[in-house]
Amino acid sequence: MSTRRPYVMRNPSVLIFLAILALFTVFVTIGSEAMGSGFISTSFVKTLGKTLCLAMAAVAMDLVWGYTGILSLGHFAFFGLGGYMIGMWLMYARTEAIVAGSLAQAELPPTPAELSDAIASQIFGVVGASDFPAIWHFAGSLPMQLLFVVLVPGLLALVFGWLAFRSRVTGVYLSILTQAMTLALSLYLFQNDSGLRGNNGLSGLQNIPGIEGRGQDVVSLWFFWASALALALTYLLGAFVVSGKFGNVIRGIRDDEARVRFLGYSVEGYKLFVFTLTAVICGIAGALYYPQAGIINPAEVAPIASIYLAVWVAIGGRGRLYGAVMGAVVVSLLSSWFTGGAAPAINLGFYTIEWTEWWLVLLGLGFVLVTLLAPKGLGGLVDLIVKPKHDDRHGADYGPDKGSKREVEQ
Repeated sequence: MSTRRPYVMRNPSVLIFLAILALFTVFVTIGSEAMGSGFISTSFVKTLGKTLCLAMAAVAMDLVWGYTGILSLGHFAFFGLGGYMIGMWLMYARTEAIVAGSLAQAELPPTPAELSDAIASQIFGVVGASDFPAIWHFAGSLPMQLLFVVLVPGLLALVFGWLAFRSRVTGVYLSILTQAMTLALSLYLFQNDSGLRGNNGLSGLQNIPGIEGRGQDVVSLWFFWASALALALTYLLGAFVVSGKFGNVIRGIRDDEARVRFLGYSVEGYKLFVFTLTAVICGIAGALYYPQAGIINPAEVAPIASIYLAVWVAIGGRGRLYGAVMGAVVVSLLSSWFTGGAAPAINLGFYTIEWTEWWLVLLGLGFVLVTLLAPKGLGGLVDLIVKPKHDDRHGADYGPDKGSKREVEQ
């Protein structure tokens, strides 16, 4: 009786990806300032950690678009919601420590109500408020806010997806709906009475409560490790989802939804599961990203961010998980280089090209060129290195007819 090989052994590309990620993590760790080498700065370690989080979101986008055929232009909204959920706790706990230390010097210790009022005034004074909104009820509880990192994006995706998929909205109309959802959420968050400080957003998120004695070099390395582990688990989960019968069904939905429905499969159920699962992945990625970024505001949830996410996957090569990672990593690092002032300006005599202003033009041009000339994206480069092997047929005909193409003709 034959035994079924372990999943990772049947998918060597997963092992290769995990090995590369592990080696990269070790290299960055050794080179970080926290470990004494210092040839990789703390700021760049943060950039790499954030890039790994963006790669997680790209894998989620590839699952929902590249494999299931749902072009969602709203998945970065789930990413931002995850950041807001963890940001509420970070801001509350940090402010609580500062306010408690200040009030401790008073002759009479503050009551819990006085402490809560002082924290609320400190956080919301910038928008002219002094009371905690209802959505901050659990802000002081880390377990609850971690739970909300999963629940809030997941429930929003579940409700939106159920309404959209049961109505059989597909194609460009579904893309417009997801973009409208993102725009509505962004406009709501911009309001001061949204309960999340409006345009000011949540700041100071890099100050992690309880580890004040640790420098940013150590904290950034911890978050880099967490981001690398989260990306590895996301990649494993994504590879598992697209394999086997489930993977075949969602590919079938992508290629011919009507036929899959005719065969008796619950198309709406499959699409809703993938849509919700990927929203949760984006929420977790956002919860890891924004403590490294230090701030989150409604601009992070704007529709343009979700469009960028689709561009990364397209450049990397949709329908390939490693392609999504490649696209996110390459574009994110190039963006940091061009917009961070590291790229030298080019003086043409009559005009000077400043890359901080021309980066988006370059990104758009790259997207067009990849779409026209390399539809498989950066992931297609792997095909040039690892060409698929043909079965050894010893010159036999490939087809049943006489004169069929033979292996020796390849």
